[in-house]
Amino acid sequence: MPRTTHLALLALACAATTTGPVLAAQSRERLEAFPSRPIRIVIGFTPGGQPSIVARILAAKLSEVMGQQVIVDNRPGAGGTIGTKIVADATPDGYTLLSASPSHVIQPAIYAKLPYDTRRDFSGITTTATASYMLVVSMSVPAKSVQDLITLARANPGQLNFSSAGTGSATHFAGELLKVSAQIDVVHIPYKGVPEAVADVVAGRVQFIMTPPSTLGTLVKDGKLRALAVTGKEHIRSYPDLPTIAESGVPGFQWETWAGVFAPSKTPRVIVEKLNREMSSVLKLPDVQQRLLAMDAEAAPCTPAELDSLVAREIVKIAELARKAGIKPQ
Repeated sequence: MPRTTHLALLALACAATTTGPVLAAQSRERLEAFPSRPIRIVIGFTPGGQPSIVARILAAKLSEVMGQQVIVDNRPGAGGTIGTKIVADATPDGYTLLSASPSHVIQPAIYAKLPYDTRRDFSGITTTATASYMLVVSMSVPAKSVQDLITLARANPGQLNFSSAGTGSATHFAGELLKVSAQIDVVHIPYKGVPEAVADVVAGRVQFIMTPPSTLGTLVKDGKLRALAVTGKEHIRSYPDLPTIAESGVPGFQWETWAGVFAPSKTPRVIVEKLNREMSSVLKLPDVQQRLLAMDAEAAPCTPAELDSLVAREIVKIAELARKAGIKPQ
């Protein structure tokens, strides 16, 4: 073998034996240095919605345990896609994250051309919380039960409206699921966020909404809204006597929301795993769990792989719901 060829092969062999340790050392250094500046968690909706509230609870605790400020940045618009794109385009270094809800998996069903790929461009870190919604109606609506509302809707096709935090939001598709499941013709009215959507139900300009109890404040207890049912498979803490929609004559109905945190997909795995560990530990703190329970939500940490699998499953499920509801990507 020529000497030059032998030396080249020897150099490659040496490089191969040292690359592993070098990369491992670089990973350790990167992990030890992170975070060295504030972390931003972007939310694609206005403040006041449950994902925003949960993110602020998480951010406050993370700021304490990680030694750097964690900031929640609301960037509403276009069904959450504006905020989502900000994170998709961000430098994948762990300093710009996305707090998302089911709107994240709804977007592919309603937008023909998203400026990002929901699965390819994001890496799941962890889910943070899960919760049921509450179906509430304006006090001007003469419905005391889910069946009353269904009967009223069937007698007045296209005349009843439901509000949401925006087209493509979880509150929007909760309403679409009721339309499909109960076979009623009601009209969707999108707003910029949950507070605005709820305000118009209180005012009687919209007949009903399905939204987390935490976003309703004391409106039900103060008699400004009437609660008919909860959307999950179980009763909720604040209103233990309130039936589920499935128990109210819509068999199989179930809508439970979740909140999760994502990073741009090329974020180093060691950073994703560190964020997962830190967030999971915060979500297991008794005071954090109590704050979530007070909102009728539950802490729900998981692994990055589990969150990625959830997204994949939910995209398929939501696409089928959109098809049944006659919603085509625009």
